[in-house]
Amino acid sequence: MRMGRDNLHSTLVAWFKVILPLGALAVLSTLFLVSRGVNPEDAIPYADVDIADRVREPRLTDATFAGMMPDGAALTVTAAEARPGSDTTETTARGITALLETPDGARTDLAAASSRLDEVARLLHLGGGVVINTSTGYRIETPGIAVSLDRTGMDSEGAVAATGPLGTLTADALHIGQTGADYVVVFNGRVKLVYLPRSDE
Repeated sequence: MRMGRDNLHSTLVAWFKVILPLGALAVLSTLFLVSRGVNPEDAIPYADVDIADRVREPRLTDATFAGMMPDGAALTVTAAEARPGSDTTETTARGITALLETPDGARTDLAAASSRLDEVARLLHLGGGVVINTSTGYRIETPGIAVSLDRTGMDSEGAVAATGPLGTLTADALHIGQTGADYVVVFNGRVKLVYLPRSDE
């Protein structure tokens, strides 16, 4: 009986040695025969980019800048599009969002229509209308703001209007930065506060 099983096993192995390679060839042949033809006019998503325009006016899309300040604060800036300046010391961008996270856990979110990076002065000038939201509950609007890239500091470039836990507030200027070990939001100039007490007071 064992000899009969051995013969059957040897026969099956011999047949599989022939059938399996032939089957593989048949499958490959079928793939080539029924595969779709390639249309050279089909465009990939990146084919719409005007190469000549990119060479003439170099720019980056979805650009991100991230850095750490000496005091441990983290700054992240994202731009929908960024273009190097003609003198190579300034970069302009549009569609700006920025996030400043300080070591004490506070967050400051900024959104602006445009920006200008002054690499010599290490300042990022946000313009076109800037909206600032702080984790302490303030929403601040100002025409522009200068963000320092080598220390934790922001200074408005124009008057500010804010709403927050105390009510509504207007001022000639705004400074966000570090005082000693604390991070503060300071309103300067002609400051006007309309206090709105909470309903539980």
